Amino acid sequence: MTQSPTDVFLALVNGVAEGRWAELPDLYAEQTHVVHPFDPLRQPALRTRDELRAHFRPTGDSPRLVRRAVNITVHETADPEVIIAEFEYRGTADGVPFTQPAIFVLRVRDGEIVESRDYLDHVTAARIRGRLGDILRTT
Repeated sequence: MTQSPTDVFLALVNGVAEGRWAELPDLYAEQTHVVHPFDPLRQPALRTRDELRAHFRPTGDSPRLVRRAVNITVHETADPEVIIAEFEYRGTADGVPFTQPAIFVLRVRDGEIVESRDYLDHVTAARIRGRLGDILRTT
């Protein structure tokens, strides 16, 4: 039996929270479409598992992150493939607390993500990674 859209979403956000980076691309279809509409750096859409592997690959300059997904609310839609999920990542970056709110709109077909619009607080993401300057230089 294939996983439901909610099950796939929970595997994704918990995999991110637990740093299971190598497993995350397998949650997506080989051909997918993932966008981050609020990304101030305007990164292009991720369209393949290989692009997702590169996206999820940890970098050596990342802070020590401890986080978990909290305040999760999943809204089912009239389309059984589509869910809207509200949640927050809450944790610490090198011991400094943070909260990063997010909303994901996912289309899951046959247990794989075929489309995702990830609305994240990118300013918080940049701050906890020490990359606020990257955002300021592009605006």
